[in-house]
Amino acid sequence: MTTPTALPGFTRTLLAASLLLAFAPAWSQQAADAPAATSADAAAPAATPAADGTPATASVIVLGSRGAARTALDAAAPVGLISLKDMQMAGPLELGKLLQTLDPSFNFSSTFISDGTDIIRPATLRSLGPDQLLVLVNGKRRHQQALVNVQQTIGRGSAGTDINAIPMSAIQRIEVLRDGAAAQYGSDAIAGVINIVLKQTTDSTQLSGSIGGTSEGGGALRSASANTGWAIGHGGYVNLTVEGRHRGETNRAGLDTLRVNPPRVTQRIGDSLAKDKYFWWNAALPAAGGEFYSFGGVSHRTGDSAGFFRTAEDGRNVPSVYPNGFLPNIRTTVKDGSFAVGYRRDLADGWKADLSVNHGRSELDFHEKETINISYWYEPKPGGGIYAESPLEADTGALKFKQTTVNADLRGPIQIGGREISFATGFEYRRDGYGIDAGDPVSYQYGRTNNPAIVIRDQTGGVAASGTQGFPGYTPATAVDDSRHNIALYLDAEHKLTRELLLGAAVRWEKYSDFGSTTTGKLSLRYDPSKTVGLRSTVSTGFRAPGVQQKFYSSVSTNLNAAGVLTETLTAREGSTVTRAFGIPNLKQETSKNASVGLVLRPMPNFSLTADLWGIDIDDRIVFSSNIAPESGTCASAAACPIRAILDPLKVGQAQFFTNAIDTHTRGLDIVAEHTTRWPGSTLVLSGQFDFNRTKVVGRHSDSPVLSGTQLFDDAQVTLIERGQPRQHHVLSADYTRGAWNGNVRANYYGEVQGQGFTAPFVQTWDAKWILDATLRYNISKATSVTLGANNLFNTFPTKWDPVRAAPFPQLGFTYCWETCPFGINGRSWYARVDVTL
Repeated sequence: MTTPTALPGFTRTLLAASLLLAFAPAWSQQAADAPAATSADAAAPAATPAADGTPATASVIVLGSRGAARTALDAAAPVGLISLKDMQMAGPLELGKLLQTLDPSFNFSSTFISDGTDIIRPATLRSLGPDQLLVLVNGKRRHQQALVNVQQTIGRGSAGTDINAIPMSAIQRIEVLRDGAAAQYGSDAIAGVINIVLKQTTDSTQLSGSIGGTSEGGGALRSASANTGWAIGHGGYVNLTVEGRHRGETNRAGLDTLRVNPPRVTQRIGDSLAKDKYFWWNAALPAAGGEFYSFGGVSHRTGDSAGFFRTAEDGRNVPSVYPNGFLPNIRTTVKDGSFAVGYRRDLADGWKADLSVNHGRSELDFHEKETINISYWYEPKPGGGIYAESPLEADTGALKFKQTTVNADLRGPIQIGGREISFATGFEYRRDGYGIDAGDPVSYQYGRTNNPAIVIRDQTGGVAASGTQGFPGYTPATAVDDSRHNIALYLDAEHKLTRELLLGAAVRWEKYSDFGSTTTGKLSLRYDPSKTVGLRSTVSTGFRAPGVQQKFYSSVSTNLNAAGVLTETLTAREGSTVTRAFGIPNLKQETSKNASVGLVLRPMPNFSLTADLWGIDIDDRIVFSSNIAPESGTCASAAACPIRAILDPLKVGQAQFFTNAIDTHTRGLDIVAEHTTRWPGSTLVLSGQFDFNRTKVVGRHSDSPVLSGTQLFDDAQVTLIERGQPRQHHVLSADYTRGAWNGNVRANYYGEVQGQGFTAPFVQTWDAKWILDATLRYNISKATSVTLGANNLFNTFPTKWDPVRAAPFPQLGFTYCWETCPFGINGRSWYARVDVTL
């Protein structure tokens, strides 16, 4: 599906890279007599100098290896490092957008009119799925979100990690391992691993306040945070963070010329109204020769978004209640909490032990306003007439996820044949639970008795729709409270065979209570023939266990089928009557093969360049199926209409389910360059990060005797997997510090994306775009600074919908993208921030 526009974009990227590299030698000559600045990481602009112009020091990373600590440039796998200063000089105040701005391998697509996905947006790495990325906090597994993405968005059918549940003001740095690591860290680490390291600051209090907005209107932003810490005993600490944020809604909808006269705006298309509150901590207490530690936090976030507009004449409206039609209002509340506690200590002969327990919960509550249950209103009343009443708001249910992880880890040196090997081993127990709470009866019932035998007619004479409009509630039939557990054992070893050659190996065995066991392995190599040249390579196998969200999620809504008969539309969980009738087996694990080979160049102390080729093959990838609907027209026999023969007796109008239906191949190239130039009193850091990737669906398969692979996963879903995320994402930045001033300019290039989920067979293309951000910071004193910035400085928007071939969406007011929006549709935004240290 590659289009001709890809070539110019690729050419511009190579030109930008060439300019960056061409000027590097000249800058290095100017800086020859200046002290050399060390690079924290060639994989991210992390070595930018401090605000006072002092040199940055090479940062040590802990991700990707259990052996000796080393800098990112010395690692056997590509690791990106995002420092505290990088976060301070970037504009976004939510973690997902910040990661997307700073790391081109990370994607955080904007979403709207997508129910819960409007508040919990999908976070991905290397253009794979949200649930193929493992997130750690302080090196410990972070729990996943309760929400399952079932709308036509990036990550459809997955439940990843709610990255925005972590406040930025609590974070010291972020490490991004761009390599398969299931053998080291367990399930989900197919695309890579993100480790978020919390602050340990003591004896100071940091206050921050921000305001902002957009030039196109809406999106007013207010944010405030406080981080404080104090020392306990010898080497102990407590660090606390509170943060609050209010983000106003944006609406970039155009005129609705199709449904109302005169035309007016009827939709809300843009960021939802969001209110976020956080409290986090990180602490350690020296005791008994080691230290007890604890970290975690709670967050409470609310969202206010909208569904589809209902016209006054629509059968889903009651004109006496909503004479001009109505726009259903979906209110969401995200409650997230985590608590980790552990004990670690040094043992004899260089060994270290770590025992920990980590518990996390995610809950998403739905509440519907500006709605109505049509079947309640028009339900016949005993003795004649209709009830003519219905609640206009209701609780529509809740999704809940909880996870408890117990780890026991031991690492240290062992001697074999006179050689010292860094060795690690450990045990893990994890329990995942999932629950669905039913909504208020009015949110899902067909009339007050929920009896489909009673004929209820809407204003058009058709059969009245059941449940609340916008987001029908979860029913008692879909309510669930279930869990599963697993255990794991791992071995990890590293050895420097020679001074130049590092070898590493890892193996991990896991057993799950619901589908059996699996074993994965990884080999890594690092060869440094000189101080300026390094070669690195890894090869590994991986897996991802089906999430309990995918195993236990289901939903039912009562709608009309093509014949006008009231039937159920079902998202069926595994083992249900529908999935058994279609011959869909229970979910099994995804399996993967990862390989990478990279080059590290450090021709000068202040310049580094890395290039990594990589590939990921995934078999039996778990996806959310296409809509499976009965055959249309007259059927001569049941054999002629096998889908109808299954669904009609079950009173199911159409069905969807999770299934291991596709195999994918992903190939990519990451190129990263960083150059630091120091003059007397000033410093310039230039960096370029270039991410190229390409995912192909190489197999669609079905175990069903009724459904083919192309029926189970149609072309629209293939396009979302292959072209929904940019195949090119590049970040160029320049950071200049002089005295009390610090300026940063950053350009993000997002390659073109495509979708046909709402326009099939027409494939809508959204062209590649450059987005420029600029930040200026002034340090009034060592304790106080003021920052001004603009994101999307040139007010760039995605390509508009094709007015003819994408109809009727442009006529309904949809101006830009929907199922995939890499950088959103808000346009230019601005912000001002004050930071004070006490």
